[in-house]
This record gives sequence, C-alpha cells and structure tokens, in this order.
Amino acid sequence: MPYFSLRSVSKTYDTQPSLQEFSLNLAKGEFVSIIGESGSGKSTLLRIAAGLLTQTSGEVWLGGKKIESPAEKLVPGYDEIKLIHQDYQLFPNISVEENITRPLLNYDESYRKQRVRHLLDRLGLEPYKERLPKQLSGGQQQKVAIAQALAVEPEVLLLDEPFSHLDAIQKRKLIYELKELLQEMETTVIFVTHDLDDALWLTDSLVVLQKGKVSQKGNSKDLCEQPKSKYVARLFSAINEIPHRPSNYIRPADVRIRSRGGLVGHVVEQRFLVHYTTLIVRLREGGALWEVDDPRRSYQLGDRVYLHLDEEKVLVLKS
Repeated sequence: MPYFSLRSVSKTYDTQPSLQEFSLNLAKGEFVSIIGESGSGKSTLLRIAAGLLTQTSGEVWLGGKKIESPAEKLVPGYDEIKLIHQDYQLFPNISVEENITRPLLNYDESYRKQRVRHLLDRLGLEPYKERLPKQLSGGQQQKVAIAQALAVEPEVLLLDEPFSHLDAIQKRKLIYELKELLQEMETTVIFVTHDLDDALWLTDSLVVLQKGKVSQKGNSKDLCEQPKSKYVARLFSAINEIPHRPSNYIRPADVRIRSRGGLVGHVVEQRFLVHYTTLIVRLREGGALWEVDDPRRSYQLGDRVYLHLDEEKVLVLKS
C-alpha cells in the first residue's frame, strides 16, 4: 500500500478544467518532482494534496487516513501535511526564533525548545534567531519558512516553487541542505517547479504536467532519451526539426559538425557557455535556424558548417 496517495484527483473552475484525473502513489520518505509551465495545475494540485482546496472529484489518502477537503473539515489543513510557498509567508514583526516557535505553542515546553533549537542549528539559523524576517536575505527567509513548516515534524512536505526568488548559488546550496534534512526525517516530498535543473537537484523521479494532465512520468534518463512529446523533450534541451522528415527532431548535442556532406548552413550567432559554445546555424535549404553544440569552440560567425545527425538519437515526437 502507498503511504501518500492522490487518486484520480480533478479540479474544475466554472467548467474550465485545471487538473484532470491526476493520480500519484508515494512510499514513506519518497521524493518526486512535478514539472510544468505556469497554469499547468501544479499549485492547484498541492493545495488539494494539503487539504486546503476542495477537489471536484478524487481522493487524497495519507497512511490509510482520508484527507478531508475544506468542504468536509471545519478547519482546513493538517499538521501532517505542510505546504511551503515561494513567498515565505512569515510573521514580519516577530523574530526568526518566534516564527519557528509559532506552530509549536500548544506543545510541551521542553519539546518546543528542543525542536526549535534543533531546527535553528540544522538550517544554520542560530546566528540570526533574534532578527526580524526583513533583516534576512531571501535564502535565509526561505530557510525560516522551511523551519516553520518542519517544526511539527510533518509526514509530507509540499514545495510550491519555494526557490524561485533565489539566485543559482543560494538555490543549489539550500536544496542540498534541505534534501539531506528531509531524508534524515524520512519526510515524503512533492516538489513542483517549472525548472528542470531545480527538480533534478532534489530527485530523479519526475512527473511532467501539461494543461492539468500528466504528460509523462519516470526518471530523467528515460524522459530525456524517450520523450513522448515536444513539450517533454524541450524540458531537457532545444530540439531541431529535421527538414522533410515530419515529426523528426534532433537535439543540439546529437549533431556533429564535419568538413563535408550532410546539411549545409552558416553560423549566424554563437553563445559561449561553460563547457561548449552554442552555435545558431541557418540551414541553406529552407532557412531554418538550428542550435548546435560546438564543444571544441572551432567555429566563428559566418563560417560554413556541414551538419551530420546521429540517427540513433533522432526523436519522433507528437505535438
């Protein structure tokens, strides 16, 4: 039996479906990332999972107990399931320590003090415990929000793009620290994001959500090498449409630049990246623009190039 389960959950607003027949089963301590663009139904899904929004149909279960919606429960929400937003939602006029203590006011004093002390130490917040949220950086504020959610030791943590305001360095450090802490606590985690890199820093288990429906699920290798649609394929990289071969595409990394033969084009733009240069090549036939990797950084603007495809890597994709 799964530990946390969403069963055929749907949500419709004024006849407009936001989420359609979504199902997910997670074992205790399992992590999954749900990826999708804005409006794909990610936040709606998390609010239903937390018991904070009434679904149109379907059920949510945790450890054999049905999670009641606001239509069924006088006070919505559960201590066992905590939702962390991207906008922190901290109390602005009390200290970091008081923010973390707030969910524990009805708990035994000795446990409360021990729990807050543990979280301050574990998330590196001890030096800032007397400060107000406005006196902290964005990364520090998000740590406080995480500590506040973890104070009551929830069984399930739902992350609604909580790292979107942070720069890349802060983000990766925080995700790494959080992953280690949640694994230690055996917390079950659903992380929604539009950023594949963020998702993969936390877990390799992915669900792609598009317009309220599951487009594909699996690990990153399977989704990258065997995408079922252009939408899924483009999460991992750009794709180039092959001339005169409908629905056939190739990734920039799977195009080889040779001295003769193949598709002919000219370099019209180049971008210097850490491990290679990306070339934008205009094909002579048809004028399409292709993105091609140049790992040796051998080509310049205006150069003629001959492009060969790795046929084993050609993707056949539906819209």
